[in-house]
Amino acid sequence: MPQTRISCPRCRQPIVANIEQIFDVNADPQARQRFLSGAVNVIQCPNCGYQGPVPTPLLYHDPDKELLLTYFPPELGLPMTEQERLVGPMINQVVSRLPAEKRKGYLLRPQSVLTLQGMVERVLEAEGITREMIQAQQQRLNLLQRLLAATPESRLEIARNEDALIDESFFAMLSRLMEAALSGQDEQSARQMVDLQQMLLANTTTGKTLKGQIEETESAIRTLQEASKKGLTRESLLDILSNATETQLATLVGLVRNGLDYQFFQILTERIQRSTGDEKARLEKLRDHLLEMTQEIDKEIQEQTRQTKKMLEDILKAKNIEEATVQNLPAINQLFVDVLQNELQNARQSGNLDRSSKLQAVMSTLEKASTPPPEYELIEELMGAEDEKSRRAILEEHSQEVTPEFLQLLSGLIAQSEGQGQNLDVLSRLEDVHRSALRYSMEANLKK
Repeated sequence: MPQTRISCPRCRQPIVANIEQIFDVNADPQARQRFLSGAVNVIQCPNCGYQGPVPTPLLYHDPDKELLLTYFPPELGLPMTEQERLVGPMINQVVSRLPAEKRKGYLLRPQSVLTLQGMVERVLEAEGITREMIQAQQQRLNLLQRLLAATPESRLEIARNEDALIDESFFAMLSRLMEAALSGQDEQSARQMVDLQQMLLANTTTGKTLKGQIEETESAIRTLQEASKKGLTRESLLDILSNATETQLATLVGLVRNGLDYQFFQILTERIQRSTGDEKARLEKLRDHLLEMTQEIDKEIQEQTRQTKKMLEDILKAKNIEEATVQNLPAINQLFVDVLQNELQNARQSGNLDRSSKLQAVMSTLEKASTPPPEYELIEELMGAEDEKSRRAILEEHSQEVTPEFLQLLSGLIAQSEGQGQNLDVLSRLEDVHRSALRYSMEANLKK
């Protein structure tokens, strides 16, 4: 998200903020989620304390839905000629990213919406979400805003009174906003949402259910880890799956899909043949359920692989492959890397030098982008230190790197770890590093 120098809407003082004007689902599949989260282009002024949205022109583009929307906040007071002047380069930018076969007539007719809420509704309607569903989501958003604005003492009463509205969709919305706050390095908002999430998990009907599922999932993972230490076999895996709950089964099958092969099902069938009565019926039901789940996973993997190959081919068709790769970074995952490596190997074996060169350009760009910044290397070194004395020595050696930005990065990592349910040992070491770095920074400032 580009950083832009703007004027605070309240005090008019210049500040630097993360402002995003173009939400192009073609270039970044996560753009839709960011736009719908309602957490983009929200600033906090360090001068006057203003916290709220920044009025700015927006463009939303989804080629699959043939949707091109524009919005100009009324408070900007821009005449039509100025709006056309501003939106032209934005449209050219999204068109330039499209392959020729996808450049259709809708791009010549951008649809202007009068309100930001209207823009959100148009996007949701294109996704098949009805007005009633939109209104229900708006209720959840209003409730979330009330909870965030309330004092910790009154939150519990609000949550109990609105228990029916705090459902899985509500928790999903809260998680998306937490992710948006973390990606925007808004540590204060992220911590506030983490605290709210923990309170709701412990005190609402849906929260307690989700908390129970989380605990079941963690228990299943621990069981699998313990079995792996002893040497996981297909027989021991079958024992684990036989005693798993439905929630645990869904987690385990996703983790051990490669182990559920022909030999595994042969062992399960033999066990069924040796069983009788209720035990036989239970194992037969388990076999049918596992076959259904693995088929569904395989189908999802095939579709993801198809989409990933398409994205790779679109990148290879671009005039500037490095730039196209960077634009798609938010959507690139391990599956993309696996597909890329396989395609590169095939191109080299077939002697296709032109394709091999283009694929290597994508690989090189990814390797460059994945190189962690020096701050992360320092954090890893500090986390590996045995005690406070060792951390102190490392901090003194890297004194020039212990800046306010470094401390902010540490705080953001802690908030992110808490929000994602990170391993407690990792979280504890991160907190130790943060305390040591904060203490060292304060002492250094006092000496100055």
